[in-house]
Order: sequence, then structure tokens, then C-alpha cells
Amino acid sequence: MAVISTDTAEHYPWGEACDGWHLLRDNGLGVIEERMPPGSVEQRHLHRHARQFFYVLAGQAVLELDGCRHTLDAGQGLHVPPGSVHQMRNDSAADLRFLLVSSPHSHGDREQAPLLEALR
Repeated sequence: MAVISTDTAEHYPWGEACDGWHLLRDNGLGVIEERMPPGSVEQRHLHRHARQFFYVLAGQAVLELDGCRHTLDAGQGLHVPPGSVHQMRNDSAADLRFLLVSSPHSHGDREQAPLLEALR
């Protein structure tokens, strides 16, 4: 087993100039570090099988979960159960970095979700 970091992990670009690094990628578990620049927004979606845990490393995240908006600062996280509609965004003026842990991994298990009328 080798030590892994964002310098050695598989990198992928996504969304609005966002970055991701696969720190661990196997059938039962995925661990990803992601970076979102200021003002970026992920598409609202859900996973039928994967449960996820978002943990903020730096910056401030706004994570919408089933229509409720949660603000997460560095050192805080939130569990997203399977089937829950969610969307991550960076409304701040600084980069957002977070860990995303998925079990099983979420590759191939993503469906776009409709717009919600209002956030609670």
C-alpha cells in the first residue's frame, strides 16, 4: 500500500472549474478530496445506493439536503443517506475543500434531481 495525496491521486476536473482527486476508489468505498472555487455550484442530484459523508477541510460549504440548507465550516460534516436529493455550493469568496466519502462508491449511481420550489 502506498501513501496517497492530491499530488499522487487520480485527478479529474468537474463542474465550474472544480477539481477532484480519487484518494481511494474501490467497489465498496470511495474517498475523494474536492475543490470548489468561489461561486461554484454542483448540480442537484441523488444516489440510489450510495450513502455519503461530506467533511469540510477548508472554507465554507452550503449543502442542500432534501430541501434544507446546511452551512458547514472547516471541521464540520454531514451525512447524506441514499435517495436524498443534495447539492453542494460555495457561496463564499474563498476556495472550498472537502472530503467526500461514499459507500459503496457512487460512480454510476447518480441521477439528476428536479429543482425544488423553495429551500426550507
